[in-house]
Amino acid sequence: CCVMWNKVSARLCIVCKGHRLLCGLSRCPLLSAYSKRVSIVKKLEGDMLGGSTPPTAVVGEFGYPYVTVYVGVPPDVYGDEAKFYDDPQSWHLRLGLEDIVELRSSLAMLTLPRVSVTDVNRLYDSEIGLAVVSLKPVDAEARVRKRLSPVVSFDYLLPPMGPKLQAETINIVGSAKMPRKLEEMIFDDVKASEAIVELYRSGVEFYTIVRALSIGFLGRKSSRRLVPTRWAITAVDTAIGNTLLERIRNLQTVSETMVFYSEYLYNRYIVVLSPGPYKAQWIEVWHPKAIYNPSNTIDYLEIREVAPGKFTDMDGGYIAARTSALEYLYKIGRQARVSILREILPQYIYPVGNWQIRQTVAHALNKGPILTNPSEQELREFIAKKTSIPQPIIEKAIEFIYEK
Repeated sequence: CCVMWNKVSARLCIVCKGHRLLCGLSRCPLLSAYSKRVSIVKKLEGDMLGGSTPPTAVVGEFGYPYVTVYVGVPPDVYGDEAKFYDDPQSWHLRLGLEDIVELRSSLAMLTLPRVSVTDVNRLYDSEIGLAVVSLKPVDAEARVRKRLSPVVSFDYLLPPMGPKLQAETINIVGSAKMPRKLEEMIFDDVKASEAIVELYRSGVEFYTIVRALSIGFLGRKSSRRLVPTRWAITAVDTAIGNTLLERIRNLQTVSETMVFYSEYLYNRYIVVLSPGPYKAQWIEVWHPKAIYNPSNTIDYLEIREVAPGKFTDMDGGYIAARTSALEYLYKIGRQARVSILREILPQYIYPVGNWQIRQTVAHALNKGPILTNPSEQELREFIAKKTSIPQPIIEKAIEFIYEK
């Protein structure tokens, strides 16, 4: 396996991101190596565990249509303090990479027996489902059968997951408080995409919608399913993005080229909005030693949305960034040509989930443009000054932005 992986190109790793297993191995060797570098900071004593779920729930995809459900509980942490263990909005610009890994290392992930994706009533009847879509942390108690994994798991879509523990029982001893609109959607018989949009319009937090979809609370009653969390994140981003795109498609375009910038967790983002009907470009530039680039040279991934909803490739990071860009265009009442450049520095050695993409792109846009109506050369020089992106890759963005 090691011999096979050594022959894998960096481009394949960047496209795969440890998820598609395009190299043919059963597990991503990059993620395995990084997992082993992280020690668990909390150890259980005895077989009982108590705490408040922030709330946290992850539905795995291995073995689909029989999947594992994980419920996150920080041992001996209760009430509002527990919420911080799964609250990306509060982490953003406040916590560093190591802080996030350390925080998530101490979030125990309690596993339930595998369940068929069609058995959506089991989580509802046990009140676990209600607890993990609560607006506030909910107290829980669990009897632990055995420790399944002593290391932290990393994923490009999800925040790091702490040690996995097989639970004999999980009892919800607190009361869940759900958003009112979510309570309505649980009992309504509407398409999942429509329910997602209704919840979004009502101001329900993004990851609450993800968890509701993932545990089978949304959709036509006759076809509700547990949805692996990775799939649910992209599905929610897609439903929200497509709705926003439909609303801006007939609007006037922006009248000037605007350039935005932000950075966080060793990731730099440049967003350029330019006049023209909506289409989009996403360029990820990975430095050597950054996660997913095992080579000794800079490599990149480019995706274009050549027409609304028609992509040259699919990537969860782009779909997350797209949501933030479309939210901004809807807010200003315009459409535009959108180019987003993401530079991943060597220090980004642990993936922490695409929430940081969604929120940092939004932060860049909401701060306002830092450059307006630059010439091609001025924009070229600005990108070169703000980033270490090689010139040939910068030219791909320039070509797209100023395309006639």
